[in-house]
Amino acid sequence: MTDLTLEGVKFIDLSWMNVSFLFVVGFIGGLVSGFIGSGGAFVLTPGMMSLGVPAAVAVASNMCQKFPKAMVGAYKRWKYGQVDLKLGLVMAVSATVGVQAGIKLQEMVLSRWGEAGSNLYVSVSFVLVLIVVGGYVFWDAWKTSKSPDQDSTSSLAIRLQAINLPPMIHFKTANIRISLWFTVPVGFATGLLAATIAVGGFIGVPGMIYVIGATGLIASATELVIAFLMGLGGSIKWAIHGMVDIRLTLIILAGSLLGVQLGAIGTTYVKEHMIKVVMGSIMLIVAVSRALAIPKYLSQLSLLYLSPNS
Repeated sequence: MTDLTLEGVKFIDLSWMNVSFLFVVGFIGGLVSGFIGSGGAFVLTPGMMSLGVPAAVAVASNMCQKFPKAMVGAYKRWKYGQVDLKLGLVMAVSATVGVQAGIKLQEMVLSRWGEAGSNLYVSVSFVLVLIVVGGYVFWDAWKTSKSPDQDSTSSLAIRLQAINLPPMIHFKTANIRISLWFTVPVGFATGLLAATIAVGGFIGVPGMIYVIGATGLIASATELVIAFLMGLGGSIKWAIHGMVDIRLTLIILAGSLLGVQLGAIGTTYVKEHMIKVVMGSIMLIVAVSRALAIPKYLSQLSLLYLSPNS
């Protein structure tokens, strides 16, 4: 079995077993994406990396398949009245800037420390982000399930909405009035993570819920609009650098387009806090799987010695 190489980064050879695995991973990622609006990257990127796909190629290929899938999911949930298009467009502006910054950061890591350094960077970032954000989201879902009648808007969002810092914007579907400047850091962080570790929704969805004040249903649906717009720009940028493996993109896209529609339908049958439960649970599970891969990358960088039998 041989590998294809482009600019020092290996493109894996695809067997029927690998193709089947990628299709299933794509379906699961699409299912999760349609349900919680995070893009499902926390399933797709580790899934590709487990087959030996370099982190940079996994991130780039994942982003490339994300935007058409996100478009399908956004349209599906828009028909259910769950998408705040204005909020999505406003967030997408700063998210696009974050994407370009994230790609530059990923390029620097790859150039300085090579493939092993890039793999380590993505894995460590996954673990840190997933544990912090996933843990908080899961805790909040548990708290909400115990007290379903409590105010669903976070105290931070209420305080920020009360600050009159022009320009103030009203988002009709989300029923929010807040300063534009409070949406900028959430959007930028969303794009930054999307480009570096392909998990922008981990920040985008919780950010819209806890900082801006949208409900979980509106936030998860609107994130699909943001994912489409920033994914399109990021894919073009990654493709210019030769990091997109179109084979992986098409296989995963085929599975995820099916899954995303089923996931979107699922949002109409669950209680509000269940979206948070699913999001937080999967985040913590994937954090553990990525943590287990870190010693291997440290060994490749000669930062940790592993015995041949370990």
